[in-house]
Amino acid sequence: MFSGIIEQTATVVAVRSERQNKHFTLRADFCRELKIDQSIAHNGVCLTVVDLTEDTYTVTAMKETLLRSNLGALQVGDLVNVERSMKPDALLDGHIVQGHVDQTAVCTAVEDAEGSWYFTFRYEPQGDNCTVEKGSVSVNGVSLTVCDSRDDGFRVAIIPYTYEHTNFCRIGVGSVVNLEFDIVGKFIARLMRNYMKR
Repeated sequence: MFSGIIEQTATVVAVRSERQNKHFTLRADFCRELKIDQSIAHNGVCLTVVDLTEDTYTVTAMKETLLRSNLGALQVGDLVNVERSMKPDALLDGHIVQGHVDQTAVCTAVEDAEGSWYFTFRYEPQGDNCTVEKGSVSVNGVSLTVCDSRDDGFRVAIIPYTYEHTNFCRIGVGSVVNLEFDIVGKFIARLMRNYMKR
């Protein structure tokens, strides 16, 4: 379980393919605090640490994860938003993020908001995936508030701190991002859909 509050950006230092899996080795400041089998969200995708050095760690993504997220496009030098799992006594500063990416979206616009930025994303509507005005959504693992909701997209506002401390600084028009829709909203949408079938 995660909160969508990014700890830092990790740098991809190696990518190795093994059959339909990909192994990603990343450099991060907190490597000495990690242990094998620990869960870390990468651009919002929960992956397990399988190898460690003093300043790098390795995680593995299988075919399903690579198809559903933007991890399959990662290359050496890319920045990845990382967050370690929440502790039971931690403050929930963002919202409940499971680390299970629902689908990807494409950035269609970046607008200067005189010190901050508006990012607009478009996605293919699927199942119970939806956003609501002032609701929460996770974009590349970042907990954000929707400020313009549509059936196939939404807009979010990014303050300078978030821009500088996540990989939003590298997102532009055409960039593919990972989306995890609010789990509470998905449950409500599913309940409503089932109720309407009666």
